[in-house]
Amino acid sequence: MTRELARPHRLRALLAMDVDSSCELFGAAEWAELSQLVELSDTQPIQSFAEVDPAELAQLEVLITGWGTPRISATELSAMPKLRYVVHAAGTVKTFLAQEVFSAGIQVSSAAVANAVPVAEYTVASVIMGLKRATRFQHQLRSGGSFRDLRRMPPVGSFGVTVGVVGASQVGRKVLELLKNFELRTVVYDPYLSAAEATALGAEQVELEQLCRQSQVVSLHAPATPETIKMIGAAEMAAMCDGTVLINTARGSLLDTVALLPEVSSGRLDAFLDVTDPEPLPSNSPLYRLPNVFITPHIAGAMGNEVRRLGRQAISELHRLAQGQNFQYPVIVNDLSRIA
Repeated sequence: MTRELARPHRLRALLAMDVDSSCELFGAAEWAELSQLVELSDTQPIQSFAEVDPAELAQLEVLITGWGTPRISATELSAMPKLRYVVHAAGTVKTFLAQEVFSAGIQVSSAAVANAVPVAEYTVASVIMGLKRATRFQHQLRSGGSFRDLRRMPPVGSFGVTVGVVGASQVGRKVLELLKNFELRTVVYDPYLSAAEATALGAEQVELEQLCRQSQVVSLHAPATPETIKMIGAAEMAAMCDGTVLINTARGSLLDTVALLPEVSSGRLDAFLDVTDPEPLPSNSPLYRLPNVFITPHIAGAMGNEVRRLGRQAISELHRLAQGQNFQYPVIVNDLSRIA
C-alpha cells in the first residue's frame, strides 16, 4: 500500500481589487493556476475589508491586489494578524499601502516592471512619430494644404539624433533598451544613477540642463515627488533646441503646462503628452488644437490584453512563494520616496 504524499501548505489568500480589473488580469487558465497555488477565501474580489468575515481576515496570509484596492493601514492590519505578503498586480503601491505595512515586515511585490513594457513601447512609438513630424503632416492634409510640404518643418527623422531620457525608472530603463534598436544616441539624467549604470544602459549620463540642450527628444520618466514637480519648466524648455519633441508618459506634474503653452504655440517645440496637468486638460485648452501637439488620455500603461501580462507576473511571484523563494520584484521600503 502506497502512502499518499501530503500536499504542501497553500497560503490563504484574498483578492482585493475591483471586479473589472480581476477579469482583465486573470483568464480561465490564470484562475486555474491561482487555485493550485493559493487557497482563495473567495473567488470574487473585495473592494472593502468591511465586507469580509472577520474570521476569514484573521486567517489571511496573502493579499492579491490591483486597481481599486482599498487602503491598508494599521486598522486593517490589526484584523489580519497572519498577513505576510502583498502581491500587487499593478504598478504603484503608494496609493493604498500605509507605512505600517512595511513596518510590520510584510513583504510586498509590484508588477511595475510588467506595466513598464507598454509604457516604454508607447514612448518609443512617440519618439519615432514625433521625429517624423506625423501630427504636423497630418494637419497639412486635413487643412487642405500642400502634400508633404517640408517648408517651415523642423528636421524630420530619427537617424543620428540624441534622445534624452529623464529618469532611469523601470520605464526609462526599458525605453533605453528599446532605443538600442535605432541608429541614434541616448543620454540620461537621474540623480540616483551612477555613470557605470548609465553606460550599462547604453546611455551617457548628463545633468538635466545638458540633456535639454543636447537632445532632439526629451522623454520624461521620473516619479511624481515634491522634488520633481515642474522639473521641466520655462528654463529647461528655453534650453531645448528648435524642433525638440517633448514626451511625457510619466506624470503630468513633471511638466509646467503654463510654460509649455507659448513654446508649442509658437511652433518652436513639439509635444506628445499622454499625461497632463491638470488631467484631463480643460476642454477649451488651446493645446488640443495645435498641429504640433499630440494628446492622449493616459493610455500608455497596460490596457486591454496588455493587462494579462501583469496578472502573469503576479502569478509568477506566487509560484516563488510556493517554492519558498523571495519575490523577484520586491518593493523596497527605502526606495518608496523616489519611485512611482
